[in-house]
Amino acid sequence: MAAPEIGTERTVGQLFASATADLSALVHDEIALAKQEIKKDVVRGASGVGSIAVAAVILLASIPMFSFAAAYGIHNLGLGLAWSFLIVAGAYVVIAVIAALIAVRFFKKLSPPERTIAGAKATADVLKSAKPRPAPSVSGDGHKALTP
Repeated sequence: MAAPEIGTERTVGQLFASATADLSALVHDEIALAKQEIKKDVVRGASGVGSIAVAAVILLASIPMFSFAAAYGIHNLGLGLAWSFLIVAGAYVVIAVIAALIAVRFFKKLSPPERTIAGAKATADVLKSAKPRPAPSVSGDGHKALTP
């Protein structure tokens, strides 16, 4: 918008339009800044997730190595090789059973969202008993007609 000439005053409409344009530009700039900051955080988060995934794959690949090391370590204590591997496998079974029991314990604590269900039922009851209202009549000039 062009600046008014010196000596002339701007009208209230011009001032309002100028303020609205400035406010709109400010909001757009704030949104652009927020998008930039969020984009940086998303990229950092994705990089972190990728690093965790790589670490998890490497850790998962190390399990057989540690298992063999444990079995051969037990074998060096004097037990047969088959018994050594069975002991290591049994240890994994015990760990799996413990993890399953913990999971079952957490699942037993789950309950339905009772307040949400009650709220939804109350809303449904209100909507069932609600009666539709007639649309207001509109006059020929586009205005709502006042009814007593």
